Amino acid sequence: MTATASGPSSGLSRQLTKLRNLAQPFFLPLDQSSGWQFTGLLIALLFCVGGLVLIALTGGISLLEQLVPALTEKYFGGIASTIDRIWSGWWGAAFTGLFLLGVASFVAMRQQLRHRRWLHWLMLGIIVLMLLTVNGINAGIGFIARDLTNALVSKQEDGFFRILIIYACCFVVALPIRTAQIFFTLKLGLVWRDWLSRSLIGDYLRNRAYYVLNPNDEQDTELDNPDQRITDDTRSFTAQSLQFTLGIFDALLTFSLNILILWSISQTLTYALFAYAVVATTVLVVAGRRLVRINYDQLRYEADFRYGLVHIRNNAESIAFYSGEEPERQETTRRLGSVVRNFNLLIIWQVIISAMQRSVGYAGVFFPYLVMAGPYFAGDIDYGRFVQAGFAFNMVEGSLLFVVNRIDDLAQFTAGITRLEGFQSQVEHVSRQASPDRGSGANSIVVRHADLTPPGANKPILRDLSLSISESERLLVVGPSGCGKTSLLRMISGLWAPSSGEVKRPDTGDLLFIPQKPYMLLGSLREQLCYPTDESKFSDDQLRHVLEEVNLSTLVERYPDLDVKQDWPRILSLGEQQRLAFGRLLLNAPRFVVLDEATSALDVATEDHLYQLLRQRDLAVISIGHRPTLTAFHDTVLEVNGDGSWRVMPATSYDFGRS
Repeated sequence: MTATASGPSSGLSRQLTKLRNLAQPFFLPLDQSSGWQFTGLLIALLFCVGGLVLIALTGGISLLEQLVPALTEKYFGGIASTIDRIWSGWWGAAFTGLFLLGVASFVAMRQQLRHRRWLHWLMLGIIVLMLLTVNGINAGIGFIARDLTNALVSKQEDGFFRILIIYACCFVVALPIRTAQIFFTLKLGLVWRDWLSRSLIGDYLRNRAYYVLNPNDEQDTELDNPDQRITDDTRSFTAQSLQFTLGIFDALLTFSLNILILWSISQTLTYALFAYAVVATTVLVVAGRRLVRINYDQLRYEADFRYGLVHIRNNAESIAFYSGEEPERQETTRRLGSVVRNFNLLIIWQVIISAMQRSVGYAGVFFPYLVMAGPYFAGDIDYGRFVQAGFAFNMVEGSLLFVVNRIDDLAQFTAGITRLEGFQSQVEHVSRQASPDRGSGANSIVVRHADLTPPGANKPILRDLSLSISESERLLVVGPSGCGKTSLLRMISGLWAPSSGEVKRPDTGDLLFIPQKPYMLLGSLREQLCYPTDESKFSDDQLRHVLEEVNLSTLVERYPDLDVKQDWPRILSLGEQQRLAFGRLLLNAPRFVVLDEATSALDVATEDHLYQLLRQRDLAVISIGHRPTLTAFHDTVLEVNGDGSWRVMPATSYDFGRS
């Protein structure tokens, strides 16, 4: 989000807090470490990697001095002398202290690095090590370019080709390192995405958060399209987080290795670069804030458009029966229109930002010439040093203008953070609340003086309801459409809580709910039948027998392989799905079953057969239905009217015609 009236600093603080909530748990647990500790450990990682590189470089130069002293003196003399100055002065003690401080930081945080978090830090450390190595090679290339240019100007052919060979060797060494860095970066991004997705899915399915947070209002932008947030937003966040984190590391390393070189060549050019970078960054960051909101809306509109197309695919047969192509076209076109309109606005701002970026880039080309031309013409520096100054200037400029050069990506990243963190915080809030009512272990369903008010409503649809369904008892719930029959079943099943009174029910597993349109999961026929029980508990013969019991023997003939996977909601008719749900009920063998018009698509004879199966198993049944024939399978009728009133009577005395 863009900053509000509270100011840019508070907006940045909120955005950093959101970023920390998303990124830190992968590396450090939020409840055991602060944001400052996380930031400190990132800095400590730089100290550790820098120390290791310095140690390795010292050992490598020492080995070269022993093996080929003449070559080392000629081409690596500057590096060798720099290392000697470091270890002979206070720099050596400082670098050693920082390295030990970095190691000590990880040792002190070792408890927080359990559960394989140490592996995440190790992979990040390897990537930073490769970045530092490549940046070191790039800094050395600046000196090589200087000597190569001077050799050309002086027409020293032998020296030119020797330096050119060293130049080529630098690229040969840098290429596999850069390639490995890309591999490890992508690998770490994949590990992070897998970890974050599993974490979000776990919270989303805990405590029925998926049910509580189900977004039914398209305008509810706080939690639209949770599927997109878990898939696309998670993928983008992990990839872009690594891109920006490593980009910042790379910029810091580039700046550190080249600023001293630039300073030693021209202090004036260095000051000019800093002033130019501050002005350019300020202007582009202020202009780029508008992109954040536009990108946020674009992500939402794209997700809504995609969901509309998925909705058509999932309801293709119903749309075809209604010949509803024109309304679907209009709705889909409307969603597409939102995508196009917002993207047009995005194009305008991207063009504005791009023009600013190119202006900054073109201006940066002239600075080295403007500042260094005078000293060069005065003879204070040679042409090779002039070239080296331009090289160092470009390297430092790129590090200082890191944000400027990636303002578009940063806007998308910021919008993605807002969407993903908003989803994560709401899901975590619901999933960490008290567990939903999974039953009180009662041997019956008992409702005492309960008032039921649907969520978002003010008027109760049931008042002071009291009833009891013991084992083997059967209750039929009747009433006009929209009077609250299904809402009553939601309360009995524990999905909704009464506004007053109490409901006691058996534990989960002893109570099974079957809706009018049964749930068909993405899986095999075996998984459909056994859901939600582990399919290994049942043999193939048991499954086939149950299918025959519910009059689905033709399904066994069509699919003799129970592990076959199909688009079951499309292949099976509603009547077949309802019979399959009864087979699922028989396999799960609950003591209580709640049926919400679960036989509405079946003929009377099949309905009679299925209810006989329930009676044979001596199950307690609560049914919603409109057929007079249902009274024969129930002991009691509960009639609800929708205005809060209700009445209970024996099933034998209830007359559907009079109701």
